[in-house]
Amino acid sequence: MSAGEAGSAGATESATRRVVIARKRGPVVSIVLSLVVTAIDVLLLALALGGIRAVLAHPRAPALVLVWAVAGAALALARPVRSQDVVERTPETRLALLGLGLVPMLTPGIAALGERLGLWLFPGGAALRWAGVALVALGLSIRIAAMMQLGARFSPIVAVQAEHALETRGLYARIRHPGYLGAWLAALGAVLTFGSALGLVPLALFTALIGARVRKEEALLAARFGDAWREYRAHSGAFLPRLG
Repeated sequence: MSAGEAGSAGATESATRRVVIARKRGPVVSIVLSLVVTAIDVLLLALALGGIRAVLAHPRAPALVLVWAVAGAALALARPVRSQDVVERTPETRLALLGLGLVPMLTPGIAALGERLGLWLFPGGAALRWAGVALVALGLSIRIAAMMQLGARFSPIVAVQAEHALETRGLYARIRHPGYLGAWLAALGAVLTFGSALGLVPLALFTALIGARVRKEEALLAARFGDAWREYRAHSGAFLPRLG
């Protein structure tokens, strides 16, 4: 079961490590903020491709931006995480948290720059690159669905909430971290969209960051749920269903 990122939130912490996280903004503000994030994504692509006109003239970049915008608006409207009552958390460095947020944002631009410069281009032509756009859409859909299923348990920090239940149904029946899987697939899809292996550099860093976060989460969940967690882990895979 994944904690993942739930967007920006305010937090207060007491000496007992109890943390109350509340999202007070309404759906309109959430949508506006999601559009701001999409605008930043477009700006990064423009810097990589040589301007806004280059983004608009690119055969796949506008479709990718549309996928980002729709996914962001859908998440803003759904607002699966509105408040949390955290009773146990695992400390993380600010650098790690910053990396988890920034690296996937920078990955498409780095891959786009590689395409523009003709560096380490993948074979496969347009078919592979359009498959990348589809993979971004699939990955973001999985991530949003995972956030929706967990609701308040989907946290921007490695934590468990009051009356926290171990989720083993739906997306989590065979995969323990579908939210992270979705985020990784979206990042991989962005690399394939522009077809440059230069994008594999930030993707590798993102993979390492996700791996470190998952190890912290699983240690916390094992301490919290004991035998129930170990039984669940024995019948599920971290990112892919366990065979046999």
